[in-house]
Amino acid sequence: MNLEKITSEVCDLARETGEFLLHEVTKLKSADIQLKGLHNYVTYVDQESERRIIERLSKLIPGCGFIAEEDPTLLPEEYTWVIDPLDGTTNFIHGVPLYCISIGLMHKDETIMGMIYEPNLNECFYTWKSAPSFLNGEIIRVSQTATVSESLFATGFPYYDYGRLDDYLAIFKHLLQNSRGARRLGSAAADLAYTACGRYDGFFEYGLSPWDVNAGGIIVKNAGGTVTDFLGGDNHVFGKQIIATNSLIHPEFSVLFEAWKH
Repeated sequence: MNLEKITSEVCDLARETGEFLLHEVTKLKSADIQLKGLHNYVTYVDQESERRIIERLSKLIPGCGFIAEEDPTLLPEEYTWVIDPLDGTTNFIHGVPLYCISIGLMHKDETIMGMIYEPNLNECFYTWKSAPSFLNGEIIRVSQTATVSESLFATGFPYYDYGRLDDYLAIFKHLLQNSRGARRLGSAAADLAYTACGRYDGFFEYGLSPWDVNAGGIIVKNAGGTVTDFLGGDNHVFGKQIIATNSLIHPEFSVLFEAWKH
């Protein structure tokens, strides 16, 4: 399997789908917005974006499986695409120009390719197994920031799982007082892509789904970063929690998550 060629075709697909997103964002009406769950929205744009992506990817690797946000009936196979057709739907429906298409490819339990495309800036982040990570053809690397106090972080706030909210806010409070700050963009895929290219030094969030982090995780790793769950393990794709850093600050930063071990 030629992963470099597959990645290139996925990038082309994402750019085409991104044009559709940009075309539709100005046409969206309140009647087009549906509520999937608490503070969780979907539009016909998410659904059509996913349909187009699945149709093309099914031809790219015949017999593949899918884990996709808008269609829970799709099932994994030996090769499985993990898709978020529009990460940042709340931004999208409010006209905030930051949202992404995120596509990862898994072989059994291993992620072997990842692509994140942000159409507003026309930025395509991508990598594949044993390759560097790229942004629009240029190799990217994580930052070289050595301490939490000098770091800028990204995070997201849970919109349905509030069971550990106090522990989560304690971390946020610590960063406000002991780092260069924390940003909340509204797209986990963008947060991971920006960590991979050094705009952020670290990212953390809980309550996430595989399609939020699968592609971004391998992009950060192949850019020289470290990606774990809150307990330091490797279950960030399906474990609903993720820490991604430039590696240098990972040991110091991970200490802030001690409460999650209890």
